Amino acid sequence: MPVSGKTYSAKPSEITASWYIVDASGLTLGRLAANVAKVLRGKHKPTYTPHLNTGDHVIVVNVKGIRVTGKKVTDKIYTSYSGYPGGLRKRAYGDMVVKHPTHPFRHAVSGMLQHGTLGKAQLSRLKVYVGDAHPHKAQRPVPIKFGARGEIEVIGR
Repeated sequence: MPVSGKTYSAKPSEITASWYIVDASGLTLGRLAANVAKVLRGKHKPTYTPHLNTGDHVIVVNVKGIRVTGKKVTDKIYTSYSGYPGGLRKRAYGDMVVKHPTHPFRHAVSGMLQHGTLGKAQLSRLKVYVGDAHPHKAQRPVPIKFGARGEIEVIGR
């Protein structure tokens, strides 16, 4: 049985990006971040090409309602270092959510993307908001939710 041996590779002119909106209230941080990262990379499309930004725009609303499991509220630590002696700052997840509510989710998604210019371009397509309101109504985002295996389910127009 002969195999064609042709591998499809998308060209930049063929790439189109859609807009999706996800309600994060009641969802787990890591599972949602993994599914959103998959959409940002474009792995849900048959035209996925690893070296091109084939992903879509994702709007995540109600991040204040996101939940974590176990003792992560007190035990998960975010660190930042200024480069100066004594410049190490540590903040627990619970404190970070109070001071910067969108940071834990954005941090989780950025850790699941490539660490370079392509990953930064993909992360720029992520829009995270604490409440329901967002300024992207003109893009007419499609409301979606993620299935048990991470597949995209359109909620309806």
